[in-house]
Amino acid sequence: MSYFRWDGEDLILDCHLQPKASKDEFAGLHGERLKIRLTAPPVEGKANAHLLAFLAKAFGVAKAQVSLESGELNRHKRLRIHAPQRLPTLPGLIFPGK
Repeated sequence: MSYFRWDGEDLILDCHLQPKASKDEFAGLHGERLKIRLTAPPVEGKANAHLLAFLAKAFGVAKAQVSLESGELNRHKRLRIHAPQRLPTLPGLIFPGK
């Protein structure tokens, strides 16, 4: 298992979210999931909304092109990024093309 897979043009990410962090960042792997730290608190959907905006910016797409597929109330989340325009360069991590 990997923290990402391609589904046609879409990138599917399995993530572990750490809310209320000191800054927004990709933070390596947490088991077989991509760890993402966010400054937003985990209340009233704020962390999820912030996560979608963070990923949209990182992958060069509109917020509407990033969707939460599972894990709305959990730290473990599966996200779909429709046709990412760029793949972020992360130390020790890769997003090979489809």
